[in-house]
Amino acid sequence: MSFKLAACVMVLGVAAIAAGPASAQKKGGTLRLYHNDNPPSTSLLEESTIASVMPFAAVFNNLVVFDPAKVHESIDTVIPDLAESWSWDPTNTRLTFRLHHGVKWHDGQPFTAKDVQCTWRMLIGKSETQESKTQDFKRNPRKVWYTKLRDVSINGDDEATFELTEPQPGLLALLASAFSVVYPCHVPQQVMRTKPVGTGPFKFVEFRRGDSIRLVRNPDYFKKDRPYLDEITVRSIDSRATRMLAFATGDYDITFPSDVSIPLMKDVKARAPNAICEMTSTNLQINLLVNRVNPPFDDPDIRKAMSLALDRKAFNSILFEGTGRLGGAMQARPEGEWGMPDDVLSTLMGYGPDTAKNLADAQAIMQKLGYSDSKPLSIKIQTRNLPTYRDPAVILADQLKKIYIVAELDILDTPRWYSRLQRKDYTIGLNVTGVSVDDPDGNLVENYSCNSERNYTQYCNAEVDRLLAAQSREVDKDKRRKIVFDIERLLVDDAARPVILHSSAGNCWQPYVKNFHPHDNSQYNNLRFEDVWLDK
Repeated sequence: MSFKLAACVMVLGVAAIAAGPASAQKKGGTLRLYHNDNPPSTSLLEESTIASVMPFAAVFNNLVVFDPAKVHESIDTVIPDLAESWSWDPTNTRLTFRLHHGVKWHDGQPFTAKDVQCTWRMLIGKSETQESKTQDFKRNPRKVWYTKLRDVSINGDDEATFELTEPQPGLLALLASAFSVVYPCHVPQQVMRTKPVGTGPFKFVEFRRGDSIRLVRNPDYFKKDRPYLDEITVRSIDSRATRMLAFATGDYDITFPSDVSIPLMKDVKARAPNAICEMTSTNLQINLLVNRVNPPFDDPDIRKAMSLALDRKAFNSILFEGTGRLGGAMQARPEGEWGMPDDVLSTLMGYGPDTAKNLADAQAIMQKLGYSDSKPLSIKIQTRNLPTYRDPAVILADQLKKIYIVAELDILDTPRWYSRLQRKDYTIGLNVTGVSVDDPDGNLVENYSCNSERNYTQYCNAEVDRLLAAQSREVDKDKRRKIVFDIERLLVDDAARPVILHSSAGNCWQPYVKNFHPHDNSQYNNLRFEDVWLDK
């Protein structure tokens, strides 16, 4: 879609907001959610996990958002949020936002264009003063999204302009992500990690780590008649079986994103036949992390053998009863905007239908390196202490045995898991990568560019970086897609971060929960709940 067409979509979004709520919608009530994990912090700009987004997205606003009512996210579904309108200059390098006037932060301070400027200057590492530098982020996983952003200039309180070094057609999609919220300039980052202040529909009240989270309705919210709910509560529950039973018996209103497997969804429906359950694609990919620096995995032949040994259809059958999708780094078709067609995918190393040949080739590589049943390679597979990580890790360990790799699982809680990844302190990891934006500038750049904080495998290929830059500036979507396919092929040939499968998962909610729409190419961007109401 052209930049000009994006502006047209903006106008439609304004009209949608102006339409207001339907008469059937009810106000009041508490939305009861459970959590399957422990959020590392409340700072969405510093985190990379749904564990923080699910409970705290409702505290914040973006400049623009993906329409929560549209299940498929794209540039076409971007609508206004803190920005009431936007426009590109003729060079497609200046994106100007006209901001809503009179918006207040939850502490009563006025929101202005200065907050937009301050947020993105922190993201690109352009803090103006020593004092502001002391408030910079501890982690900055989104910095790589905005490498083309030279600066943000402001004109009064209600106008901010993003100044780019070159065109970036995916910028609006990045800005619509739940990881692109606007922060208050006047609140230190230390506070944002524990007691966040936003402009969003709900105000932060309490975060009891490992126990509960509470948000309450923002009475000064700038969107008329929103939110409908009075309160959101979140309770942490370690056991998935306990979580499913608690939902089925009516203790909770919506299941946690991606928490419901196919067998569990069947059980929920049997126990609670009136519950609404949908199996959807999630833009979650199960992938193999190999620390390319640590011997013996600095040897590309071992990494190639491990990639060839992956029987993706077996993973799909065991984990998802065949409902998962085979694909590359970008979300697979048909939900993925950038997924490769089957005839292209099947030509990539390890993706062809002859899994027996792939396995034989992998065994031959390992035998040449001196490994065998009598002389195996012993490793540890680190993974996160969640069923969605542990279950595929068990399958991975079983498949690696066939190429003389004997694996022991090393299960880590969430804070330790992300700490290990950040420090590159692991050898082999089974990872589930959640992609917040179905755009190459979000996914490919974040996970595979040389200087990205989330490039956990330390993969670096100059040609891949060149192509990443080329696709990012390409305004013709078909031409951009061809470059993306070229990148995908290089990533597979290098066994950069072998993608095992794109998962599917069930989402369930009680029948009285209205206007909740799981999205099919991201689980991150529909969790503000400002349009959700309870018919009770």
